[in-house]
Amino acid sequence: MSVGRHYFDSMYAGAADPWGFRSRWYEARKRALTIASLPRERYARAFEPGCAIGVLTKALAERCDEVLAWEVVPEAASRARRDLTGADHVEVVHAAVPEEWPEGDFDLVVLSELLYYFDDTDLATVFARTARSLAGDGTVIAVHWRHPVDDHVRSGDDVHRALDAVPGLGRTVLHVERDFTLAVYERSDTRGPLSVAQREGLA
Repeated sequence: MSVGRHYFDSMYAGAADPWGFRSRWYEARKRALTIASLPRERYARAFEPGCAIGVLTKALAERCDEVLAWEVVPEAASRARRDLTGADHVEVVHAAVPEEWPEGDFDLVVLSELLYYFDDTDLATVFARTARSLAGDGTVIAVHWRHPVDDHVRSGDDVHRALDAVPGLGRTVLHVERDFTLAVYERSDTRGPLSVAQREGLA
């Protein structure tokens, strides 16, 4: 069974920023690594499910022409919306995956600290919908905590092993630390996705 919405409601009932996205250097550093790992300088349309209070969303907004961010906790979505006031190309919606999924294609899907909350059925649904909505030159970036957490359905390492097996996606970036794994996946054919240097004619 996937982790229920009441878990996230209870986390925000006790603190406005329960994971310390704004206060912890760990989070700031991980966020900077996430943004730096994106293989394209600009993206047309990004989707970030589970955006929390919108701290990563704000960083994504600097690299994307349009960002759609979803959050299951109403209070967190409202705070993200307030903090992103003036960023007209960013839309924050109170919604949850995989029960819902936005229409249209995205050239960037951000799966940050999200997938270990899903059971096998929901995880497979997220993977299928991600692949279906990814544009032909699209990017998926995934970042997950590696230490054991009682409330998680699976480990971060299990999440990334499952991502490695998604058909049609090739991994182009892998950054593993004691605390988290960061990986980038792109559309792949028999030759595999191009590197950043290959796209710019350097290799």
